[in-house]
Amino acid sequence: MATYSFEALDAQGQTRKGQLEADSVKSARSLLRAQTLVPLRVEPLLGAATQQPGQTKRRALFARRVFSATQLAIWTRQIAGLVAAGLPLERALASLAEEAEDPAQGRLVSTLRAEVNGGSTFAKALGQHPREFSTIYTAVIGAGEQSGHLGLVLERLADDLEERMALRSRLIGAALYPFIVTLVAIAIVLFLVSYVVPQVATVFAGSHRTLPWLTLAMLGLSSAVRNYGWFALLLLVVFALGLRYLLSQAAFRHAFDAAWLELPLIGRLARGYNAARFANTLAMLTAAGVPILKALLAAAGTLNNHAMRADAMEAIVLVREGAPLATALARKKRFPGLLAMFARLGEQTGQLPLMLGRAAQQLSTEVQRRAMHLATLLEPLLIVTMGAVVMLIVLAVLLPIIQLNQWVS
Repeated sequence: MATYSFEALDAQGQTRKGQLEADSVKSARSLLRAQTLVPLRVEPLLGAATQQPGQTKRRALFARRVFSATQLAIWTRQIAGLVAAGLPLERALASLAEEAEDPAQGRLVSTLRAEVNGGSTFAKALGQHPREFSTIYTAVIGAGEQSGHLGLVLERLADDLEERMALRSRLIGAALYPFIVTLVAIAIVLFLVSYVVPQVATVFAGSHRTLPWLTLAMLGLSSAVRNYGWFALLLLVVFALGLRYLLSQAAFRHAFDAAWLELPLIGRLARGYNAARFANTLAMLTAAGVPILKALLAAAGTLNNHAMRADAMEAIVLVREGAPLATALARKKRFPGLLAMFARLGEQTGQLPLMLGRAAQQLSTEVQRRAMHLATLLEPLLIVTMGAVVMLIVLAVLLPIIQLNQWVS
């Protein structure tokens, strides 16, 4: 958003001056009219007018989003409740703008209200802010407006956002404990190897005795960590940056994602997670009345895995040529067979959105079960591995002491 200075007339005919933030001059004038002001002059501030395009791009890149995922779900639920209760959309947006705790959220909702008052549809107003509202979000609301069931569609959209957040939080929760254990283990091992083990060399330097092979190995590892640790860290950073660059290349990303799906446990987890998102989005869009080809295209955009996204795009081509959705999905082996089976049932019974929703629910449940199973396996494995490494380090320290006691006695 840019900052504009304005001069306007209020209801008493008095001139008011000030500043406000808006996406454009048109939006700024709409905001003033929404406040019962008659705009006389709206101009961008000098700093905003002379700002270079690169500066604007960098500011947009590093600026935080107005709505987080949780806040967007809550906001969608609030406006869905107001609209479903019979409140006009303009009044619902006005109420949410007044009750917004974050000033940025209040300004954004006020801008949406001004656009709606100016004659734009709600979907078109949301489309002016692609950073905050995805194309799928806008498409679903547009379909709800066209069908005349905006309140119902908003409720379904809020349900979808909440279910997606719940699935993501469960997956993060399942991976959090193994991640913490791994970090703690690495920190402890590095401390023991880089600080404790060298003390052994210092203590037994004047004994002129041959140290046990395990102690010598640990001393060599300690010397490597202390002398080349920063170099190894630099190589790790370079590798990470290089991998990130390669992943930005379409061909490499496709090959990487395809190989990722072939991993024994993680691959099935990734396949199920992406398929659940695809089915859930497709069910929501088709239930809202979005044409199947447009719904498939939007649902394909939710796939994080590029190999599965390529399969989805090929399935869209088959559907466009007249093939049933179930047949198109069944030809793509990266999608679980459960999805094609439920799609076939939906096409046969005429209840495709319902069956796709059930497929998404079952896939989501299976993903959660597999994630918990993987976490259950990793937790004891990490603890045992950490204990074994620490035991080896302790033995490397104790063996020279035992050897020295035997020599003295």
